Order: sequence, then C-alpha cells, then structure tokens
Amino acid sequence: MPTEPPPAGPDADLPSQPSLRRMRAFAVRPKRDLGQNFLIDSNILGVIERAAELEPQDVALEIGGGLGVLSEHLAARTAHTHVVELDRSLEPALRDALAPYADKTTLHLGDALHLDLPSLDPPPTKVVANLPYGIAATAILNTVFELPTVTRWVAMVQKEVGERFAAQAGTSAYGVPSVLAQLACAVKVHRSVARTVFHPVPNVDSVLVVLTRTGEAPSPALRKIVQGAFAHRRKALPRSLQLHTGDKALRDRARAALADLGLPEDARAERLTPDQFRGLGERLA
Repeated sequence: MPTEPPPAGPDADLPSQPSLRRMRAFAVRPKRDLGQNFLIDSNILGVIERAAELEPQDVALEIGGGLGVLSEHLAARTAHTHVVELDRSLEPALRDALAPYADKTTLHLGDALHLDLPSLDPPPTKVVANLPYGIAATAILNTVFELPTVTRWVAMVQKEVGERFAAQAGTSAYGVPSVLAQLACAVKVHRSVARTVFHPVPNVDSVLVVLTRTGEAPSPALRKIVQGAFAHRRKALPRSLQLHTGDKALRDRARAALADLGLPEDARAERLTPDQFRGLGERLA
C-alpha cells in the first residue's frame, strides 16, 4: 500500500525568501514612521556584494539591519559584521538571521546616529547598508568622518540623495553632502534599483551609491566653512559665511581667499570644487 507523505513541518507554509519568511514567522509589519522598506529580492545581494568588493578579512558595518537578509549575507562573507537596528521589535528576526554567525557578528540595538562609531570593535573596513531614507546622508557622512578605517561604502539610498553625493560643482544637486563626501572619497552612482526589490514598495526611486576613500576626512573647521558657504546658496559665498556666523570680518577674509585662489570674490558656493574648498579652508584657518 502507498505510504502517507510525512506531515508538514511548522515552516512548511512559510515563504522561502528570508525577509518574507521572517515577516510571517515573527509577525512583522513595516513601520512607515521609521521608513522601513525591507529587501525582498535576494538577487540584489550579489550586486551589493560585488560593488562592496568584500574580502574575507573585511569587517562590515550595516546600518538598518531590518529583517537580516543583507546581514546574514555579509556575515557569511566577512571576518566580522556589525549590524545596527533602531527598531527593537525586529530583534527576534535579526537574531534568527545572525544565529549561524553568532561568533562573528555584533547586533547594536539603537539609533545609528548616536552610536559611538570609533568604539566599534573590531573597527569596520566597509559600510554596506540599505539605509533608512530619513538618515541616509547623515549616516554616510558620520561614518566618513568618524571611521578612518573604512575604505569603501555601498549604500542603497533615495535616488536624489545618491545624485547629491555624486554631483559635480556648478550643478543644482551640488551642495554640502557632495563637497564633504568628495573631500575624502571618490563617489559614483553605481546603478539604479527597482522599487520592486522592497516591501512595501517605496514611493521613490533608489540607487546604489559607492564611495571609495581617497584621503582623510575634512576637519571640523573645514566642515563648518562648507556648511556656512551653502547656508545661503543664492548669495555670494563670503556673504553667506557672514550671515551664517555673524562675523563680518570673515566675509572680507573669504573674499581675499577666493581672489588668492584665482576665483571671483563674489563666487557662489556651488562654483567651488571640493579641492577649491580645501584651499579656501587652508586660507581661512
């Protein structure tokens, strides 16, 4: 007589894709207020891995672990992976993803923007993340400034954010993030990402942006100059610095510095390349 098939296991009705499976298993519902758009297409993981140029000795930092689909991919291919997640309700799903790699992963539950980055042990060498859109620019720049050991970043960000990071002087997208990132890194938009790789499907387009470190991060003094220069971007750079700081003498010094660089004294901030901002900072120090 034919034998009965074995009874189905408890996971038999769960989807095979890790994010979808964990959403069902741990009753996770994406939170709009946290900008949660989970990766549900595992094919994108290979694209991210290749862009990150992962090596077995790398230490990865992932900001926004979500349901752990990228976390487990990184953990399997690196010496250590740090995963940061703000939403504590996702801890069970993340623990499930990281369980096979418990000896070489660290889960940090909390706000990535308040994480003591220099204290991460072992120190990260690569930042790889599907970043929450609301913190993407700040999170990337914080790691550029505070993690000198990081040599490469691959981040999934809103298309406009990626374009701002990679923008060239003289374009409308060029601004503070462009200059601060490009003072330390070569930046490029690697490729666009289909909205359908996420759940829920976002209302914006996404790209993978890649940063490769080329030098030291800008000093706090230079960062303040860049921020002040763009604070009133419709005005001449010296005037914008004056309005931002309340220092009238700084306006005159900035005019002289621009002339020394061979630039018009009334140049606007978006006309200066990152290297010219570096020269401006040296003259205003």
